[in-house]
Formats: sequence, structure tokens, C-alpha cells
Amino acid sequence: MESSAANINKRKSEVALLSVISNTALVILKITTGLAIGSVSVISEAVHSGVDLLASLIAFLAVKVAGKPADENHHFGHNKVENISGVVEALLIFLAAGWILFEAYRKLMDPEPIDSPGWGVAVMLISSGANIFVSHRLFCVGKETDSVALQADAWHLRTDIYTSAGVMAGLAIIWIGELLFPRADLHWVDPLVAIGVALLILKAAWRLTMESAKDLMDVSLPEDEEECIRKDITVFAPTVRGFHRLRTRKAGSSRFVEFHVRVDPTMSVDESHRISDMIADAIKLQYPGTTVTVHIEPCNCALAHEDTCGCLLSEDERKAVLKKLSNLSSE
Repeated sequence: MESSAANINKRKSEVALLSVISNTALVILKITTGLAIGSVSVISEAVHSGVDLLASLIAFLAVKVAGKPADENHHFGHNKVENISGVVEALLIFLAAGWILFEAYRKLMDPEPIDSPGWGVAVMLISSGANIFVSHRLFCVGKETDSVALQADAWHLRTDIYTSAGVMAGLAIIWIGELLFPRADLHWVDPLVAIGVALLILKAAWRLTMESAKDLMDVSLPEDEEECIRKDITVFAPTVRGFHRLRTRKAGSSRFVEFHVRVDPTMSVDESHRISDMIADAIKLQYPGTTVTVHIEPCNCALAHEDTCGCLLSEDERKAVLKKLSNLSSE
């Protein structure tokens, strides 16, 4: 089990490091080209890649810390570091989008000519190709390991692909326009594309904020996952006569599930403990690494109103239990 966890952490670290290396190269390439040809949209893409680089570094550190086992000060592990990193990354994207909007507005008010837009097109093409490859790797490993940090980093790069394509299209219009219509003034296209880039980045930042913050707020697991957990419990009926107070949450890639189950009051402690272990094992089989807490209660078939799941016994079984309890009390 420890070896498997170590392998997962190693894979997460390796793909996060790949993202750091790729983004470093793209930042250098884009900023150099953007300054050389005087394109605000290419420079905005360099800023975007700079934010992606910082996000990749944060993701790399987050998966390192999240992989640490629980200790005396962190009884539930360090997995929420991944959610914190996602929120921080989203805030960085908001700041980058604000800077891009400011620069684009300035260029619209005071247009500047772009030298050799063809170089910008080539750089955006290289950037898109690199990000398609790296984001695909991040998504694959992120989904396989249920890593919030890696999936957040992948979304950054996926956004970069779309924005790079937009910048490439804008520069291509200017480039072709200059060749076909030398006197046409198309320099307004560049800052306009930069504004589109910023708006796409803002949308991605908002989505990432919501995704990362929900686990920090201990939002319950998705309904389909909770339904699977309910089914894992109900298969143990009629030994398990009912269950209620199902509560779930998630921290990074770790799930936490707790609930109360009702069993025969005459059942031994050993037997009830065995049943709770079997239920926990069934849940962990579907969602590895889940922490399951089961509270055992005696069942007298008088279910409380807060028991949202209801009794798992048939009507005949309920009547039989009530009759048995009535006979015991009369004795």
C-alpha cells in the first residue's frame, strides 16, 4: 500500500516538473519574441505563460506536500494543500488578466506598429503544440490520481492553447493584411485579441476558484458518489437494518465518509465491528484511500425523522423485530 502511494506521488511530481520545464521555455520564447516585434498580444501571452509557470511551481510544491503522511499535527494528512494551491493559482490568473486588459487598452489608445508578425505566428504555433502535449499528460495523471493541483495546472495550459490560437489568428490577419493591403491599418487587431485573451483567462480563473474552494468549504461529495456509497451500505441488509447521518467531504484527492448504521441490539460487539469493517472495505474498493467512520447503533425499528435513508428492512421484517422486542420487554 505504501509502495503504491509512493509510486502515485512520484508520477504526480514527475508530470508537475514537466509542466515547470515547459512553461519556463515558453516564457523565455514568448517574452523575447513579443518585445522584439512589439506585439502586446504576444507579450500578454508571455505574461499568461509566466502565470502558468508560477502555477506549475505551486502545483509541483503542492503535490510534494500533499503526498506527506498524516502526522501528530495533521491527523487527516496534508491533502488540502492541493485545494489551497488551486485558489492561489486562480488569484494569480485574475491579476494577470487585469494587467493584460490594462496593456491592451493602452495599445488601443496609442497604437504601435508590429514588426515581423510572422515570427509571432510561429511562436504561438510552437506554444500551442507544447501545451497540447503537456496539458494532456497533466489531465491524464491528474484524473488517474484525483489530483486537484495537477488538474488545475492542466486547465491553465488548456486555456493557454485557446488564447495562443487567438493571438496566432490575430497576428496572421495583420501579417496577411500587410502583404495584401500595405496601406491598411490593422494594428488595432492585436490589442483587441489581447482583450479576448484576458476574458478567456478570467473565465478559467473563476472556474478554478469555484472548484478549489468547494473542498476547502467541506462541500459534500457529488451525488453520484454518495449514491454509490449508499448502495455499498444497503447490500448488507438485513444485517444492517438502517443507516442515517451520511456525511461526506473531500480534501485534495482524499475522501472522508461517515455515517451511522443500525443493527440488531443483541448483536455482539465483535460481530458489529466486523460488519462495519466490511462496509468500509466495500466503500474503499470503489474509492481507494477513503477514510470511513462507521457508528454502530441498536435498531428498535423506531426510526427517527432525521433518518433520511430510512429502514432497510421489509415491512414484514420490521413487524417481526417489533414483535420480538415487545415479547422481550413483557418478559
